[in-house]
Amino acid sequence: MYLLAVATCILAFSGFVQCDAEPSVEGGVLVLTQANFQNVIKENEFILVEFYAPWCGHCKQLAPEYEKAAQALEKQGSSIKLGKVDATIESTLAEEYGVRGYPTLKFFRNGNEVEYNGGRTSEEIVAWVTKKTGPAAAEIKTVEEFEALTKENKVVVLGFFKDPESAEAKTFLSVASGVDEYPFAITEADDVFSKYEAKDGAIILFKQFDEGKAVYEGESNEAEIKKFLTANSIPLIVEFNHESAQKIFGGDIKSHLLMFVSKEAGHLEKYADKAKDVAKKFRNDVLFVTINADEEDHKRILDFFGMEKEEVPSMRLIRLEEDMAKYKPENSELDADNIEAFVQSYIDGKLKQHLLSQKLPEDWDKTPVKTLVSSNFDQIVFNKDKDVLVEFYAPWCGHCKQLAPIYDQLGEKFADSETVVIAKIDATANELEHTKITSFPTIKLYKKGDNVAVDYNGERTLEGFTKFLESGGQDSEGVPDVEEVEVDESDEVQPKDEL
Repeated sequence: MYLLAVATCILAFSGFVQCDAEPSVEGGVLVLTQANFQNVIKENEFILVEFYAPWCGHCKQLAPEYEKAAQALEKQGSSIKLGKVDATIESTLAEEYGVRGYPTLKFFRNGNEVEYNGGRTSEEIVAWVTKKTGPAAAEIKTVEEFEALTKENKVVVLGFFKDPESAEAKTFLSVASGVDEYPFAITEADDVFSKYEAKDGAIILFKQFDEGKAVYEGESNEAEIKKFLTANSIPLIVEFNHESAQKIFGGDIKSHLLMFVSKEAGHLEKYADKAKDVAKKFRNDVLFVTINADEEDHKRILDFFGMEKEEVPSMRLIRLEEDMAKYKPENSELDADNIEAFVQSYIDGKLKQHLLSQKLPEDWDKTPVKTLVSSNFDQIVFNKDKDVLVEFYAPWCGHCKQLAPIYDQLGEKFADSETVVIAKIDATANELEHTKITSFPTIKLYKKGDNVAVDYNGERTLEGFTKFLESGGQDSEGVPDVEEVEVDESDEVQPKDEL
């Protein structure tokens, strides 16, 4: 039999026989390959698959949570399976399913692919796949049932409805069907009502942190219920890390107070914990977040705000909407009164945006490529007598480094021109109220006369730039010969990522 199995697999490699190898199991997770993938997908009604790369830091962070989720589902007796594919080995399989970054998670229901958009903790993974495979809200008949649910999950939402067919109950279930981050339950049982002293129509969010629970007291309105859940389902003070990033930046609350602290110096206990009462006051409008400045990975965030580690502890406020804005307090001390005054001024619309700016170098115009900063940008760029080509770059951007020698050649070519200026600006250290940059490098021509900005989308060659300038910004056909690097970093690691 053993020789027959070996012979079968040899034939499979030769293209004569399909060898559906049984997947091995690691930490409760099925190990999927080209040979067994289709068979496993076909045999399991529900399966979540992670495409990963062994060298990917995000994949390494996800791995233990993914295994815990698989084990939790198995313990519950669930038919839902979790699998993983090493995309660096099974590259054909990864390409077939359009994997462009790591980790990529895809959910399969009866063989049909569904994009995974849940969280990355074991609880969030279990909640998401459970919601996708069962009712929007579990029916609770006993106190013991619900206590078991709250023991397994940090957040659970329970609706108390004597009539499950009422309009209010249907509104609750509609909300439940659209929220995948944590489980929902519904009950009409008298002993459950009595245990939690709930009235008919009540919605209570139970949580293993802060106050322990939050009661919704508004109207039966989907938007208002969702807003209540968003504000109360995360801690008053959220620590920024790999697991929380998606909740922080993907949530409905777009205004964030960022407290930069040092765990090593005991700042969490000294400052952050004492800010909880302030956070509670603003919880519907502003999310309070701590960022541990001790971590090397967080240095980029400090750079983004123009901060040095020596400034920690400190705070900033950011509004993450289409027109992103940053705010810096006059007094950055993290005492409760100062934090409250800063946030209240923001709520009242009394704060002015804080724009980063470097000091103007003395030799800014001594080279063919002129150096711009926030203070001289408008004066140089909005000169109606000149065409001004500006590269918005980031010092750490690989594509910008590749462009540098070509851009210098361009500067030399037009050094003696009376009507053309070649310039560059470090967009990570200089911000402009009228111009927002979303990728590096971004290249714009500000045309003489009307100063209208025209984006350059041609090849990043000396010839391409020259043709563009000599045509007055008319000729920029084609696409860039290298990909741009997005300013706002993805949570995934892209295979060609320069970050």
